[in-house]
Amino acid sequence: MLSVKDVGIEYGTGSASVRALDSVSLGFRPASLTLVMGPSGSGKTTLLSLLGCLLTPDRGEVSVMNTPVRALSEEARGRIRRRYIGYVFQAFRLFHSLSALENVAIALEICGKRGKTARKVAMDALDAVGLAERSRLKPGELSGGEKQRVAIARALVNDPPILLADEPTASLVSTSGLQISQTLRKLADEDKRLVVVVSHDPRWMPFSDRTITLQDGRVLTDSEAL
Repeated sequence: MLSVKDVGIEYGTGSASVRALDSVSLGFRPASLTLVMGPSGSGKTTLLSLLGCLLTPDRGEVSVMNTPVRALSEEARGRIRRRYIGYVFQAFRLFHSLSALENVAIALEICGKRGKTARKVAMDALDAVGLAERSRLKPGELSGGEKQRVAIARALVNDPPILLADEPTASLVSTSGLQISQTLRKLADEDKRLVVVVSHDPRWMPFSDRTITLQDGRVLTDSEAL
């Protein structure tokens, strides 16, 4: 469903260039949660951005649902993102003036879906992450963990088979972080989604089927859970 083959990407030019990823090849399967770890600057977020079609590699290929995307136009890559990929960010990226329900529904509006049916789909997404009763509250009235669950609901509302999460628990207390870990694990197990999580937090390891460690833009280790 999702893979990178011999991808490389550099930032900057000349003596100031930094090699963010260097000849990385990885494949990911559905119904699994893969954890990507490594020190700052190892290439974790760059890899996730490539998988999410937010960046284009300088070399190599990214394939989403068996479709090579490197040579596609930005418009075509945008269609693939909207159809197949949900993205969860560390900073939530919610609109503070909108309710939880409206923050989820806006992802449907971007795809041209509005009205009562769209509101029901958005409410169902909130219910799936345990926040149906908090749907009318705005982000300022929610805890950090609740905000992240709203962000997960928004990522899921178009029913993507792939969910990518960049440090989803970094700004959360341990209890809220545990809830988010359990939520993403459930999405892999029950919904059979392909979930990739980038995190510094070793507490994610019990929830992962596979742990990939990056260092200096290369794969240092790639191990399946026992």
